[in-house]
Amino acid sequence: MKKRTLLVPLLAALGISAAPAMGADQELNIYSARHYQTDEQLYDEFTRQTGIKVNRIEAKEAELIERIKNEGENSPADIFITVDASRLGNADSMGLFDPFQSDVIDERVPAHFRTDTWVAFSTRARVIIYNPDLVKAEDVQTYESLADPKLKGKVCTRTGAHPYNLSLGAALIHHHGAEKTEEWAEGIVANFARSPRGGDTDQIRAVAAGECGVAIANSYYFARLMNSDREQDKQVVESVKFVWPNQDSWGTHVNVSGAGVLKHAPNKEAAKKFLEYLTSDAAQRYFANGNNEWPTVPSVKIENHALDTLGSFKADDMPVAELAKNVPEAQKIFDRAGYR
Repeated sequence: MKKRTLLVPLLAALGISAAPAMGADQELNIYSARHYQTDEQLYDEFTRQTGIKVNRIEAKEAELIERIKNEGENSPADIFITVDASRLGNADSMGLFDPFQSDVIDERVPAHFRTDTWVAFSTRARVIIYNPDLVKAEDVQTYESLADPKLKGKVCTRTGAHPYNLSLGAALIHHHGAEKTEEWAEGIVANFARSPRGGDTDQIRAVAAGECGVAIANSYYFARLMNSDREQDKQVVESVKFVWPNQDSWGTHVNVSGAGVLKHAPNKEAAKKFLEYLTSDAAQRYFANGNNEWPTVPSVKIENHALDTLGSFKADDMPVAELAKNVPEAQKIFDRAGYR
């Protein structure tokens, strides 16, 4: 009785009913750090298909993780959704996820996009954007080339502490080892056109303006600009060029959006149904198109003018679990190199 007494006001504060459910697992409580308007259709369709009511709280990833930890075994949360393998791996390392097994997910999602505790549902690529008036195309075809002294004073990135760059660092550790990755990080720092700041869109705009010659950005930021009707965005797109890095070696680094069932989830069956639903063709399209990404289910096709224009590419197929595992080492390397 004591546990329920504590839980009732907590659920009320979250806007989640503490009344007896319509039946076992007839509600699903999602904590999401992914905020895209098209995802609304995703949740509505799940309820229509299953009759399971979806309650959702959206906030920044760190806030949600702290909330889950503080709520402990009284947490009403069933599913945690976030972006970036390093963030999913971080939540997993804290013991927040519960292992699950699903033949549906195993059949539809390639093994390198899932672990025993969480699964990826959409992917994005870390690409190179350059100004053809300032650098030559042949000099910026790989991530490794960005550390070449010939690009001194021409490289822009967001902070090295950001998960997107840490995940790229983790991939480099996987392919080249820690020592070579540290040399790369030192080369990147030596080539900075300015101190790291802003988001990926800011880096693309800086390249277009000639403030720097080359930058690293997630593909969906560039796709947003390509799909934009704003004149200034069109000018940015016309002023820069786009590269799928490392096409002659290990392929372009990709990252993910994903989710897992939480350890203390009160509605585990509903949570598993939701994860399986996200592998359906329709849900994959909703999930990917919501942020100009690609599905993780290979057979699913999406219609997106910008992504179609950018074309296909060779993607790095390193396991997302390995990516998450290498992030702490990448952070140490970046700190030592002064990549902050």
